[in-house]
Amino acid sequence: MNYLVVHRTHYRYAGTVTRCCNEAHLRPRETATQHCLAHRLEVEPEAATWGERIDFFGNPATDFTVDGPFEDLVVIATSRVDVVEGTPPPDGGPAWEEARDWIAADRTPTGLDARQYCFDSPLVRVEPDLHAYALGSFGAGRPLIDGVRDLAARIHAEFRYEPGFTTVSTPLADVLRHRRGVCQDFAHLAIACCRAVGLSARYVSGYLETEPPSGGQRLTGADASHAWASTFVPGWGWFDIDPTNDRVAGVSYVTTAWGRDYSDVSPLRGVVFGGGPTQSLEVSVDVVRLPPTGPPAPTRPSRR
Repeated sequence: MNYLVVHRTHYRYAGTVTRCCNEAHLRPRETATQHCLAHRLEVEPEAATWGERIDFFGNPATDFTVDGPFEDLVVIATSRVDVVEGTPPPDGGPAWEEARDWIAADRTPTGLDARQYCFDSPLVRVEPDLHAYALGSFGAGRPLIDGVRDLAARIHAEFRYEPGFTTVSTPLADVLRHRRGVCQDFAHLAIACCRAVGLSARYVSGYLETEPPSGGQRLTGADASHAWASTFVPGWGWFDIDPTNDRVAGVSYVTTAWGRDYSDVSPLRGVVFGGGPTQSLEVSVDVVRLPPTGPPAPTRPSRR
């Protein structure tokens, strides 16, 4: 599938900003099933400094500063992305206990890369209640992929998608207690449950196709950046699952970045000098499927 992705962020400040320093994870990354054909990042007011790099987890990142005075900051990321179907996961696969033991013992680069996603991270901390919830999906001898699918189905059935109920800093224990949240919370919950039983799980940030194909059902979370979980399957690779929609992440998903949790890969974050006591934020995302001979890809430089 070929997609045009437009991600627009608009900050409005109550007072004058003298300077802001920002980090963006908005360029779709290269994967075995995804190729970013073109990308443009526009900033208004114009950026004073600009740098592009690859972060610790292999994600494209852009750092920029904007000098004031200003009271509005607009950042628009436009990308053209090609996504293809990946190799389907094996039927059954290893039992989750076998996967846990392999990850703990393997010292190859692949094993060490997977192992870094087994531990607590700033926004995902394993607690007894989360471990108990995880055991509902990971019974003795159950195939790893079956357990992960069951975990996603339980989160989808038992938790209510409710924007505004949580913030980035809401503890997972509160999400578990109230059974409410958004896609970031549900991804964190699935990751915590996998880590609770010794498995490797990472956070994936990206997008969903805004409008489904004819006859398809519109997916929850398609109006903004989306998030899902990915679990490592020894001998095969990373298995992406979306607990918000109870789906395996396929060609309707565009990946921008992955890391331990949201704090590693937030689409846009920074430090503001000035700006007054309050600010407002508006985010809109459009992911439009293009025909094979779609419009020309963006050709302007990344920096505006």
